[in-house]
Amino acid sequence: MPIRVALCLQLDLRSLQSHLRRFCRAHFMEGTKVPPCKGPTTTDMENGAQPGAELGETVISEGAARIVFPNSNEVFYNPVQEFNRDLTCAVITEFARIQLLSKGIQIEVPGEEKFQKVIVNLAESEKESMEPCPRDQPQTATVGNICEEGLSVLEGLAASGLRSIRFAKEVPGLRAVIANDASARAVDLIRCNIQLNNVSHLVQPNLADARLLMYEHQRGSQRFDVIDLDPYGSPATFLDAAVQSVSEGGLLCVTCTDMAVMAGNSSETCYSKYGAMSIKSKACHEMALRIVLHSLDLRANCYQRYIVPLLSISADFYIRVFVRVYTGQAKVKASASKQGFVFQCVGCGSFHLQRLGKAVNNSGRVKFSAATGPPVGSECEHCGQRHQLGGPLWAEPIHDLDFVGQVLAAISRNPGRFRTSARIRGVLSMVTEELPDVPLYYTLDQLSSTIHCNTPSLLQLRSALLHAGYRVSLSHACKNAVKTDVPPSVLWDIMRCWEKENPVKRERLSETSPAFHILKVEPRGKASLELAEKRRQLQNKRKESSKEQGTDKLKAFPCKKLKQVGTCLLGNECCYSHSPEEPLLRPESSPGSLP
Repeated sequence: MPIRVALCLQLDLRSLQSHLRRFCRAHFMEGTKVPPCKGPTTTDMENGAQPGAELGETVISEGAARIVFPNSNEVFYNPVQEFNRDLTCAVITEFARIQLLSKGIQIEVPGEEKFQKVIVNLAESEKESMEPCPRDQPQTATVGNICEEGLSVLEGLAASGLRSIRFAKEVPGLRAVIANDASARAVDLIRCNIQLNNVSHLVQPNLADARLLMYEHQRGSQRFDVIDLDPYGSPATFLDAAVQSVSEGGLLCVTCTDMAVMAGNSSETCYSKYGAMSIKSKACHEMALRIVLHSLDLRANCYQRYIVPLLSISADFYIRVFVRVYTGQAKVKASASKQGFVFQCVGCGSFHLQRLGKAVNNSGRVKFSAATGPPVGSECEHCGQRHQLGGPLWAEPIHDLDFVGQVLAAISRNPGRFRTSARIRGVLSMVTEELPDVPLYYTLDQLSSTIHCNTPSLLQLRSALLHAGYRVSLSHACKNAVKTDVPPSVLWDIMRCWEKENPVKRERLSETSPAFHILKVEPRGKASLELAEKRRQLQNKRKESSKEQGTDKLKAFPCKKLKQVGTCLLGNECCYSHSPEEPLLRPESSPGSLP
């Protein structure tokens, strides 16, 4: 009997504790003022979590914001998306700079104005007396202050409100930020985090369905200048409302995490969501970007609107696109010629792009018509296999290189602004080097595995393509990507020449395999790979120590600025950029005087 009584008491205590926990959690999420809302009781950790004192809360520090949310995982936080949020802040900052500059308003970014002042003091120290009076200077928008003519921002799916709070504390030139969510618990948490970060004058929490909220702001004066959609999964259900509620020339930021659907694993689902058939391809990441851009443009065309892509990024497990939306019936007519289908061989992976429409400029008048095709036969001319049809997808450039250059320059001027600045600079630098008018790409492993040969180096393949007279670049979406305008026939000729130097055991190849059909044809020309070896030697010339190189080798590398043959006193440390006043060591000088 005593044992039964003890067990009953223990069960009662456990149930009472469980009820108390549920009551506290509900009490906290319903928006009741509790001590943690006034400020966290624990020390913040950078991009990390730390449990709170009373209600099992977690404190997250990211950028200039601090976010509190309960440990019960009521609100989802993904630290991997910090790169996404940092990049979004950088893009919106440059967009605000462009929009407000047309109104005569300049923006000040923390950490950037000091750099600008130093440049002015060094370059124009003699013109200080000629500076305009303060009353003649344009209006300035700063971070954390309301700009009456600034941007209105909507975050449709705010969750904890982290992104909206970061906008308010890191992006200048904002008029208002609406942090919306369909969950009442999430909105209460947003309100708590707004108070914690002291941005209630800029950020307004809102409880509504994001689609209904955007549909209520379709009129010109009520539209948002910036709309950010970052759902957990597909944004397809929000795109129709988004293209209607963004202002003229406004910025639309969309994230997609359903990469499996757009990578060809479920083509029918991709068509139901985005109006395009996805196919399995090595270029699936760029194809996903182009499918989303096609879907955005297709929905905008229904309302006589069209999109202009600014930046399209594939990173980690998601893709992110930044587009501007405009209105114009004449421009909408050209949208069909911006879309295309992809014919991809299932054997060798060769692909051909077929435009959906055709635009012909005849004496200043543009005539639109249906395109002619297809560009391929019933079987692949290289391996004899059949083709898959994918699309339609966006066939125009997916980046605005001028805008990307502005964002990259701003990040370079202020590298300490974001924790992921180094990665942003690397990705944007790669974007600026991509061929803008060449959709999709091949990969080195795809080409070599098709003919079962050793994989050439990226430098060798690029050199061969350049020798053949074609353009070539890398892609930010894949580290082994080769983006080029070379026809597939020339590309396979280059691979045949490579196979001659690295022969394959052809007796092991099946007569029905793509490798057998490709290699049984003799190459029509000879690929030149000599440039690759020269580049490799020149690329490593500065990696050797000055002692190993010796004076004779250093004589062959003149300073670019001085244009004089000789050995620089800086030796291996020379970057070809020192001033002419620094002396040079002539070839007849003794090597012992080198530093």
